[in-house]
Amino acid sequence: MKTFLKFICIAILTVGFVSCSDDDSSGTNSDETARVSIELTDAPGDYEAVFIDVEDVVIKYNGEEDEVFINDVDAGIYNLLELTGGVSVVLVDDELPTGSISQIRLVLGDDNTVVVDGETFPLQTPSAQQSGLKIQVNETLEGGIFYEFMLDFNVEESIVEQGNGDYLLKPVIRATTVAETGAISGSVIPVTDTPFLVTTTTGDGEEISAYTDAQGKFVLQGVPEGNYNLKFEADPDLNFPPVIIDNVIVEVGEITTVGEINLEL
Repeated sequence: MKTFLKFICIAILTVGFVSCSDDDSSGTNSDETARVSIELTDAPGDYEAVFIDVEDVVIKYNGEEDEVFINDVDAGIYNLLELTGGVSVVLVDDELPTGSISQIRLVLGDDNTVVVDGETFPLQTPSAQQSGLKIQVNETLEGGIFYEFMLDFNVEESIVEQGNGDYLLKPVIRATTVAETGAISGSVIPVTDTPFLVTTTTGDGEEISAYTDAQGKFVLQGVPEGNYNLKFEADPDLNFPPVIIDNVIVEVGEITTVGEINLEL
């Protein structure tokens, strides 16, 4: 069964941004706005917790030397490993000028940490503290349209253990626009204390993954249109063999539901 994602057109509201430049020759159109939502979610990683201190979000338009700072950012320290099973956090929900945007930048604070074997280690993020985490996008915002960007933070590839025991944050973030992709949802039984890993691979060789939540539910978000195989894997201690589900069809703007997958069969 498929259910439509919510896409809406809205009336033009007050522009909620502060720009570093008053140059009217930039790539923005200050006479029109589009509503933009920027959400953060997580691709799994083998850690107990990963805390990211988000202070600001910046948008860069094509042709602009200066960037647009968002006024209403839901700043805070987020545990990325809680953003699984379809859970995400909305960092921005605001009106922005129309025009072609080329980059979303997350500005981090100092309180970034990783928890390994019960011990908390600081995450070194020198470049992020100075200029932010740069996520390349290619989208033209049109007036009165709702755009939902999903930033999928790949924890496993983003954290590097140094030889001296320190940890370095080298972010790998996958950005998708919900209006241009679909999603896959379902659930897994039996429900266990240890989550199951659900993965698929796009035609470009990019892996999309998610853990099941406490109820066994999962959502793979930002999946391009196409035909996919899903792989379900359990912790080795559970003694469940991997299960493959073939021919999962994803269409733009829709959630494809695969139902309940029984790994005991």
